[in-house]
Amino acid sequence: MERLIPLGLIISLFLFFPIATSLPASGRPRTYIINMDKSAMPAAFSSHHDWYMSTLSSLLSPDGFSPLHLYTYNHVMDGFSAVLSQAHLDQLHELPGHLATYPETIGHLHTTRAPTFLGLKKHSGLWPAGGFGEDMIIGVLDSGIWPESESFNDEGLPPVPKRWRGVCETGTDFNASYCNRKLIGARSFSKGMQQEKQNISKTNDYESPRDFLGHGSHTSSIAAGSSAVGAEYFGYAKGKAIGMAPKARIAMYKVLFFDESYDAAATDVLAGLDQAIEDGVDVLSLSLGFFETPFDENPIAIGAFAALKKGIFVSCSAGNNGPHAYTILNGAPWITTVGAGTIDREFAAHVTLGDGELTVTGKSVYPENLFVSDVPIYFGRGNRTKELCEIYSLDPEEVAGKYIFCDFDSSGQTNAYAQIDEMDTAGAAGAIFSSSEGPFFRPTDFFKPFVLVNPKYGDLVKQYIINSKNATVSIRFQTTLLGTKPAPQVAYFSSRGPDRKSPWILKPDILAPGVDILAAWVPNRGFAPIDDDDYLLTDYALESGTSMSCPHAAGIATLLKAAHRDWSSAAIRSAMMTTAEVFDNANGRIIDMTTGVAGTPLDFGAGHINPNKAMDPGLVYDIEIQDYINYLCGLNYTSKQIRTITGMRQFNCDSATLDLNYPSFIILLNNTNTTGTTFQRELTNVAEGSSVYRAVVRAPSGMKAVVQPATITFAGKYSKAKFQLTVEIDVGVGSIPESDYFGNYGFLSWYEVNGKHQVTSPIVSAFAP
Repeated sequence: MERLIPLGLIISLFLFFPIATSLPASGRPRTYIINMDKSAMPAAFSSHHDWYMSTLSSLLSPDGFSPLHLYTYNHVMDGFSAVLSQAHLDQLHELPGHLATYPETIGHLHTTRAPTFLGLKKHSGLWPAGGFGEDMIIGVLDSGIWPESESFNDEGLPPVPKRWRGVCETGTDFNASYCNRKLIGARSFSKGMQQEKQNISKTNDYESPRDFLGHGSHTSSIAAGSSAVGAEYFGYAKGKAIGMAPKARIAMYKVLFFDESYDAAATDVLAGLDQAIEDGVDVLSLSLGFFETPFDENPIAIGAFAALKKGIFVSCSAGNNGPHAYTILNGAPWITTVGAGTIDREFAAHVTLGDGELTVTGKSVYPENLFVSDVPIYFGRGNRTKELCEIYSLDPEEVAGKYIFCDFDSSGQTNAYAQIDEMDTAGAAGAIFSSSEGPFFRPTDFFKPFVLVNPKYGDLVKQYIINSKNATVSIRFQTTLLGTKPAPQVAYFSSRGPDRKSPWILKPDILAPGVDILAAWVPNRGFAPIDDDDYLLTDYALESGTSMSCPHAAGIATLLKAAHRDWSSAAIRSAMMTTAEVFDNANGRIIDMTTGVAGTPLDFGAGHINPNKAMDPGLVYDIEIQDYINYLCGLNYTSKQIRTITGMRQFNCDSATLDLNYPSFIILLNNTNTTGTTFQRELTNVAEGSSVYRAVVRAPSGMKAVVQPATITFAGKYSKAKFQLTVEIDVGVGSIPESDYFGNYGFLSWYEVNGKHQVTSPIVSAFAP
């Protein structure tokens, strides 16, 4: 998109510059792409091409090398490319009409990254083993769906499974013809919300399965979107968007509606879950949650138990209330609770101070092809409130039309939006924040260009401004960096465990991609602001949240269920958990982006999901319906409560216990620094043939763990073996941590003797709330 931008902000290419490169002081000629201000073309020239050629011919060549013109660009940008020496560059920078110079780099066509980051491949591993999800049906409870999106095309899909009992409803701007062999069902449930809020917005929503918010389209396409070539977010993440289970079918159950805010009534959620079970879905994905209450008061916990009894796998988001402990949502043990992590991709802006005195790379998803060239940059040195860009601190006469450097990292995240409003009000052209990871900004939060730079670079930027008489900044936006390290990291917003209502089960269960995920969006309303009243539309959007990680896990569970039709939901979750990765792509423990140091199982659960390893876990911790009932009995639930949750009239609490056959272990320290417990577990062999496994415990100081027996034998597939794990904790003298309630953690791994399987579970201690 093109518009007239003051202060030298211009159009730039959006994919061809993934590496920051400063201009060489000397050396051989190199290829450059030159942005020009076409409005500066002298009237004597009949075309921009003639102007560019004349400009090149006017450059002196003291080194004997003449400029070599390559291309003139008329649409992707205003400018040209040429092979130039440093002497040519120096002259060119002084000429009227020159705006920016980009060194040549090599770019490639990329996918939207999450499938690649997760190791999913077309010809090997879980994708082909699970038939890409073919014949499986994923039910999504969300804000609706935009059926025209390319992510929901049904090209190459066989007929709808005969067992499907769902329908496509007719409503506002939606009828049955919008469904196809990909989107095979679409319903909406709003009666409860209409009672609660009296009406559904006619301007900000649809009384039908059609999506207005965009959230439901996004999550659906993550779970099972068809291949969509050319997906991008204004030049970022350009490539092919594809869901986790691209041949699976989607059924949308709209339960989120707008009336001042997007909410879901418990009655509507229950109705949606009920209908999904009736329709015959195989997997359910719910990127929504209610405040944690006893399970008999939680509609998702109740509906998920009913789904469990029908063999339906349920994936739910962990919540976005991190980074503090005991903020997890959807913590029922029959739900797979998914936290959010990063992937090895970042969206960047290259920042150059002055005439190249300092070049740094920051983070940004500003949606226009702009280049900021030699714009004055302001820092309120000596006035701490101005340094922090606190509200009412900036003087418009000092900052109007300038970029502002904001020492955000020192101020914490609580004033993030106040700082943004302050810069808008003061008339700043844009901003550079010094921030380790930045606040949880959506691309829609700030319509001025902004960049987040790491504090170690922020300090350098600050010093440059302080030491310069006329400090200026140049910024090139719209760069996608791939293979970034370390990844994954635990997103700071991802809710942490344990669960307040059920702390004897470690939650979250697993980590999955949930930061800056590109997926389908609704193109009917403005999404990315570029001015007070000017918004850009998009077919695909970058979104962050455990809402995004949940459908990743749901899609992978769909593949596993397709590959192993006899596995229970507990077996699928166990396979995900015991094969999860706890190391990042830099070979270090997964980092908590909040602290910048290694996270814990309270942050990432069993680790980051690895689909291909989960396909062949060797052993699983399976759980029967009665086991969950025993756990509810252990929680001292009444018969009425248990019946509400399970829908069962006949049950008993003769084997009540808080020790569920779960693939993780958690010990609570209740007003003490020492404790001990013994866990009972049973493993089931899901590999072919007989096998022998030996236990290996990795325990930190302050944890002692003993496994009995240390060697277990399986006669064949589906044979079982029991063991017990005795854990003693002594975290030493000291106060309970104020923020994370974390004690210590280790791991229990079962290694197959003369085999390939490794079955790993975290052992963690945590202080009771």
